Amino acid sequence: MRFRFARSTLFFLAGTALATGTPDAGRAAAPSVTLQSRPFGTTPDGKPVAIYTLHNTSGMTVRFLSYGGVIQSIEVPDRTGRPGDVVLGFDDLKGYTVDSAKGGLFFGALIGRYANRIAKGTFTLDGKTYHVPVTAPPNALHGGTRGFDKQVWTVTPTPVTRHTAGATLTLVSPAGDQGFPGALTVHVTYTLTDDNALQLHYQATTDAPTVLNLTNHSYFNLGGEGSGSIADEVLEVNADRYTPTDATSIPTGESVPVDGTPFDFRKAMPIGTHLRDDNQQIMFARGYDQNWVVNGPSGQVPRLAARVYDPHTGRVMEVLTSQPGVQVYTSNSLDGAYAGKGHKAYRQTDAVAFEAEHYPDSPNHPSFPTTTLRPGETFDYTTSFHFSVR
Repeated sequence: MRFRFARSTLFFLAGTALATGTPDAGRAAAPSVTLQSRPFGTTPDGKPVAIYTLHNTSGMTVRFLSYGGVIQSIEVPDRTGRPGDVVLGFDDLKGYTVDSAKGGLFFGALIGRYANRIAKGTFTLDGKTYHVPVTAPPNALHGGTRGFDKQVWTVTPTPVTRHTAGATLTLVSPAGDQGFPGALTVHVTYTLTDDNALQLHYQATTDAPTVLNLTNHSYFNLGGEGSGSIADEVLEVNADRYTPTDATSIPTGESVPVDGTPFDFRKAMPIGTHLRDDNQQIMFARGYDQNWVVNGPSGQVPRLAARVYDPHTGRVMEVLTSQPGVQVYTSNSLDGAYAGKGHKAYRQTDAVAFEAEHYPDSPNHPSFPTTTLRPGETFDYTTSFHFSVR
């Protein structure tokens, strides 16, 4: 899916975005979404980082960083009109750049080159075997020791229309980066609409055959960041099948029906309904951390992958994607080692992540949708988070 923007001019003055939109009925129409930026500190190796703010007239505000493409906050109204931040994260850059002893948990970040796991950090492409760092023993997880989440991206504002504003984040990953072949150029465009949708449009090209899996790793709590467990939030997943894993979270290669299992969210139910079931897959992950096979064709127009509703605030979030799968993760590794923006410790089930992506370990499973990208091809997928109330 490609975005088409109306012709416009964008100016920056003292950190404030000013725009001239497309004329409407002979008069200049003010854009309903704005973009601003300001400094947000410096990485340990001396690179400056900026924070960008998208705001619309419907009461939604999104802040993201040039570091890791991190979505730092999303503020949306509840059913009373009161705005609240619905993603976990930190008030300063240090929270994102300094890991705990066991490693970071990818708060809000863009993930690549390969989101999710690769078994034993090894895959074969065109007869050659490649090795990437093992970061979640015995497997590779989320792109290596210095994945895309730990890079400073170049940010370029996109043309403003009357109903949208956004920016494109660009990163060039050299051949051999974290063991992956091919020099890769990645563009991810964040667009906020005036109907409270945040769109993420992923595009990438390579100069040599490689494998690629991109996603965003935001932790959502529609009750508000730091408000406690998401067990009572009501979840629907548009998937008839999921891919079970072994004890190390590597898929068995099967795609099995959700019918009669704790993974059947085709009819909406609270996330906590089966969270403590004596089920091998639940026990392996210590909660939900599985890939659902989203119904409908992938690679085309985004279709509904998941819908989550918080009965206390009335907030609803729909996840639409053109990716083939969605990994639903109930923040099973949060153990109180991180305190976030609300100065409260983050613990297990304090959030749920929706990682719209290809399946885990796809390079080692020929029956899965391919993650191979070749010269002349473009990786091109879109995911949208749409917010409303009921």
